[in-house]
Amino acid sequence: MRRFRRAAARVFGRPLARAIAMAGLAGALLAPTFAAAGELVVFERRGCVYCQRFDAEVAPIYEKTDEARSAPLRRVDLGSGVPGDLALATPVRFTPTFVLMDKGREIGRITGYISDDMFWGLLAPMTAKLSESH
Repeated sequence: MRRFRRAAARVFGRPLARAIAMAGLAGALLAPTFAAAGELVVFERRGCVYCQRFDAEVAPIYEKTDEARSAPLRRVDLGSGVPGDLALATPVRFTPTFVLMDKGREIGRITGYISDDMFWGLLAPMTAKLSESH
């Protein structure tokens, strides 16, 4: 940053150089952030019985799994809309919907929740895709 300010000061003078440097810093800080390299986004809705089952059966142990290390769980209330840092292949209409993201792009999806066995069985091949892309 100092080098940039010095070079800008020689070309534009000190006050303008400082303004340019600060504008660049502000732009970097205000730039949109993108989803983590890998994350499992669960879209849920208040009062969703299947979301509650997922919370009881899977959520307490998820963070202790290999899947969580490559794709940490991120919760999104569907009523609040889709966050701007997520590029979904299709709209989410049902809850819970689990969307595996890689650098903000969808690479897999599980719509609904029936049981923990079904969840883990569907998630394993999706997270394998995630590890292949890295």
